[in-house]
Amino acid sequence: MSAGRLHAFLAGTGHDGAGRTLRQILAFDDAQIEGIHDFVQWCFPLHSLSAAVPGTPVLTGIEAEAIRSDPAALSGLRAALGRMTRFYAETEGWLRAHDHNHLRITRILSAVRDLIGTGTATEFHAFVAARNRAAGAPVNEDSLRYWADALR
Repeated sequence: MSAGRLHAFLAGTGHDGAGRTLRQILAFDDAQIEGIHDFVQWCFPLHSLSAAVPGTPVLTGIEAEAIRSDPAALSGLRAALGRMTRFYAETEGWLRAHDHNHLRITRILSAVRDLIGTGTATEFHAFVAARNRAAGAPVNEDSLRYWADALR
C-alpha cells in the first residue's frame, strides 16, 4: 500500500498526472525528455509547489518517509536519476547560459538529496558540473549557485 500518489508512482504501481507509469517515462527518448515538461515533478518530487506544472502533488513528510523506506520506490527514483544522467551525458542543448534544464537539475539535486541522500546528490552534482566545465563553462553563475545550494 502506498502513502500517496508520488510514492505509488515511484514504486511503479501508480501513474503521473498524465496517466503515464514510471516505466513509460524511463523509456522516453532524448527528444521526449527535452520536450515534455510535466514528468520531472513526478520523478523528483519536492516539498514545495511546482511553478512550472500547477497541480503536481507536493511531497509530504509522510510520503517522503514512505519513499525512503520502500526499496521499490527508491529503485524507481534511482532509475529516474539514471535516465536523466544519461540524458545530460548524451545531449548538449542544456549546456548554454540559460536553459529550462538548469531548473530541472536543481529539482533533481534537491529531491535526490532529500530522498536518497547527500552522497548520491553530490555525485550527480559533480557529473553536471564536470559536463559544464568540459563544455567551456557556459552555464550561468546563478544556476551553478542554485545547484550548489540544493546540496545543503
